[in-house]
Amino acid sequence: MSSMTIQQNIQASALSDEKPKISASSVCVSYGDHEVLHNIDLDIPPRRITALIGPSGCGKSTFLRCINRMNDLISSCKITGEITLDSANIYDKKVDVEVLRRRIGMVFQKPNPFPKSIYDNVAYGIKLHGLASRKEELDQKVEKSLRRAGLWDEVVDRLESSGTSLSGGQQQRLCIARAIAIEPDVILMDEPCSALDPIATARIEELLHELKKKYTIVIVTHSMQQAARVSDYTAFFHLGDLVEKGDTETVFTNPQDNRTEAYITGRIG
Repeated sequence: MSSMTIQQNIQASALSDEKPKISASSVCVSYGDHEVLHNIDLDIPPRRITALIGPSGCGKSTFLRCINRMNDLISSCKITGEITLDSANIYDKKVDVEVLRRRIGMVFQKPNPFPKSIYDNVAYGIKLHGLASRKEELDQKVEKSLRRAGLWDEVVDRLESSGTSLSGGQQQRLCIARAIAIEPDVILMDEPCSALDPIATARIEELLHELKKKYTIVIVTHSMQQAARVSDYTAFFHLGDLVEKGDTETVFTNPQDNRTEAYITGRIG
């Protein structure tokens, strides 16, 4: 056995022994009488990128919103089962939802910078959560977040300009900077590149590879090519069921379910 194969086996073994950052068990979601997710069981490993793929309306975005309790905002939504973050049930009545959402940041499909300056977009959450006691500390955290989002060099000379004056790709990176400024554990991304051109998409994908060194990332994407490029693990949803899950290479090259193969090869979806 080659040294490279041995090293890969060691890494695979280490990954399998890691405790999941997020774990979903028997999760069902209904809107009124209509159940849209059926008994979802999924472990999401720490400091990796997990892609949720599947046709439109299959439940992947609904599941994503369960992870930071965004579905709480929908009165007709009912959720059963359990989702844990670091082994603690996030739906326990004792959980402070605002604290939970600080730990689990979210980036949406369309860039949505606040109608504020670039600086204030990033500083907003830091101020809100009292994470900087001095202006100097606030400046440092804003710069650090913009650097992590790969945006600092492009905006350092115009931090007082409006965040909405940036290009679409820059706005999305600004939203990522805003999300990571409050030092979350997890970043959820719902189709973060669907409104972007190929060049901006490539920048975001490069950024994801850097961010996973520090953060657990869950991304919903319609693009199987993107899932294959950026993710370590993939979960395939279809008609509210979690059909298949596993490391991305295996799911894409050796799917175990006919529905997965049909979706990946373009016969369904």
